[in-house]
Amino acid sequence: MKNNKKNQRKSTQSFLPIGEIKNDCVVLKEGGIRAVLKVSTINFNLKSEEEQLSTLSSYQQFLNTLNFPIQIAVQSRKVDLASYFRKIEERESEIENPLLKSQAHDYKEYIEKISEYADIMEKRFYVVVPSDPSRRAVKQNFLSQLFERLSPEDSLAKVKVRYLEFKSLRKTLADRVSLVEGGLVRCGLRATQLTNEELIDLYYRSYNPAISQFEKVGNVRNYTII
Repeated sequence: MKNNKKNQRKSTQSFLPIGEIKNDCVVLKEGGIRAVLKVSTINFNLKSEEEQLSTLSSYQQFLNTLNFPIQIAVQSRKVDLASYFRKIEERESEIENPLLKSQAHDYKEYIEKISEYADIMEKRFYVVVPSDPSRRAVKQNFLSQLFERLSPEDSLAKVKVRYLEFKSLRKTLADRVSLVEGGLVRCGLRATQLTNEELIDLYYRSYNPAISQFEKVGNVRNYTII
């Protein structure tokens, strides 16, 4: 029974393209790495016509500067109002004016009722920046994987090769991330690269949209990789 569960877990993991997450990067099984940037939003419709044209022009220039593909992803999340309610309660306890105190209490009850009847959602926007090995390197990786199956021992030489490959890809990725961040800033947007913990939370929510609403990832340092 234990062997069946173990095999089932391995077969599930084999469908995921992600090998590991480290150094604020997503390492793919095929050899490439990815950085994910969380991007702020602007209300385009509230801008004047001149501002809209300026934003579109900046975005066009940003796309023209790219010599590599990017992926734009949107994720909808249910807003967790627990911390917001706690802040309201703290502010309510500090208010001395009875009228203002009553209004704060009524406002909290109003928001609680709304959240009971409808999910309050927010959209988060991400830009995925890639860094992939050359085609020649991919072929070499394929051959090396074949030999590794015949000789599974992980030698010091193999570890060193993987480290140097990752270091080279990460340098390219850092340059590309800097280019994307600069282009988005000129469009009036802020871009922040996700950390290891934020990447794990993002992919956990992506692959478990229903469960993630009730079960949080928690502190990733408490998890053991098997």
